[in-house]
Amino acid sequence: MVGTVEGVHSSPYANGSSHHSNGVEEKLDELRRLLGKSEGDLLKIVGVGAGAWGSVFAALLQDAYGHLREKVQIRIWRRPGRPVDRATAEHLFEVINSREDVLRRLIRRCAYLKYVEARLGDRTLYADEILRDGFCLNMIDTPLCQLKVVTNLQEAVWDADIVINGLPSTETREVFEEIGKYWKERITVPIIISLAKGIEASLDPVPRIITPTEMINRATGIPIENILYLGGPNIASEIYNKEYANARICGAEKWRKPLAKFLRQPHFIVWDNSDLVTHEVMGGLKNVYAIGAGMVAALTNESATSKSVYFAHCTSEMIFITHLLAEEPEKLAGPLLADTYVTLLKGRNAWYGQMLAKGELSLDMGDSIKGKGTIQGVSAVNAFYELLSQTSLSVLHPEAKKHVAPVELCPILKTLYKILIKRDLSTASILQALRDESMYDPRDRIEMAQSHALYRPSLLGQP
Repeated sequence: MVGTVEGVHSSPYANGSSHHSNGVEEKLDELRRLLGKSEGDLLKIVGVGAGAWGSVFAALLQDAYGHLREKVQIRIWRRPGRPVDRATAEHLFEVINSREDVLRRLIRRCAYLKYVEARLGDRTLYADEILRDGFCLNMIDTPLCQLKVVTNLQEAVWDADIVINGLPSTETREVFEEIGKYWKERITVPIIISLAKGIEASLDPVPRIITPTEMINRATGIPIENILYLGGPNIASEIYNKEYANARICGAEKWRKPLAKFLRQPHFIVWDNSDLVTHEVMGGLKNVYAIGAGMVAALTNESATSKSVYFAHCTSEMIFITHLLAEEPEKLAGPLLADTYVTLLKGRNAWYGQMLAKGELSLDMGDSIKGKGTIQGVSAVNAFYELLSQTSLSVLHPEAKKHVAPVELCPILKTLYKILIKRDLSTASILQALRDESMYDPRDRIEMAQSHALYRPSLLGQP
């Protein structure tokens, strides 16, 4: 088995910052006890996937617990061999020289020269190489602490106690099917925390949503009680820069409560909740409408009025959809709106919609964008449209007084599908959908959702 690992260098603290107790070691010891770790047996945590959030999550753990090297090992896996282009190398050099702490760290480790050479075009840097120095390719402007990077997947996961899924939902199934092969003879059962926001649609035998945690469960055979979802209204770079943030970890009580305590930091509050699948689906739903919000912002020159009109319609559609998915949808209103709000303000899906509308990106470029990673809202548009266009889920149209597929009451979703998936319409069509005189008051859609029995448990695989 061949793999590449480069460890964090042996200074007392990996990122050069001072660590204060604040019960950190006690929290680690408590989790180690729950996992049955004996003295001298490392608690092994590995992140799988090194996008912005996956890298920040690993770096948060490294900052908090990395100095306790005799008790815990924190590593991150990413694929090897992805080159850093010249323009990115030049920008990275500027970032390094603007941060004295980062500059000193690289000089101390004799790692600065390679960035000079890359800036001059004399050598090629690779994404896994710069990640070891604390630079995520999707988030160059926010240097992280040094990370232990593994480029061999089997080596990374085969004996991991806790695996963090930092992959896009569109890559989760494939990678965890590979991981499942390495775990066939495992005696202990690992814990998996998924950060992925996105869904797939399954139409046979009945229409239903497949979430990343379900993909992981099917691919690996790990029981669902050992698979959790963590999400919240957060921007990765801001969390690492210690902006106050909160998140929820959802899943079985056995693990979610101790993990919430373990992950909680003074600037990053983690609550826990039992509703795994619904929170996971909501994390994917807001990405759908964020793309449209970006389009509206660009097409109207950031018109506050136009954006508020769009927000009214898209939130009414989201409320309608949550009534199809959840028996008690009112409990999701706050978390869903908060996550939607931050995504509209600064998320990559809204940015993607803006760039499409401005003509700076095209659909032919795909949904994996340099410097941003995977735009998960695109696949989510397709999944939600496919599901909600099924006549077996039909609902009574409030004006036509006939049964229609739920998507017929979601004109924004329909328009985004025609723009992004079918490519029948231009981005300007999103404004035409908003200005359609036949479109009824979004309040009517909300009242209909609240007054009719819309809940379809089968959508989430429930009887």
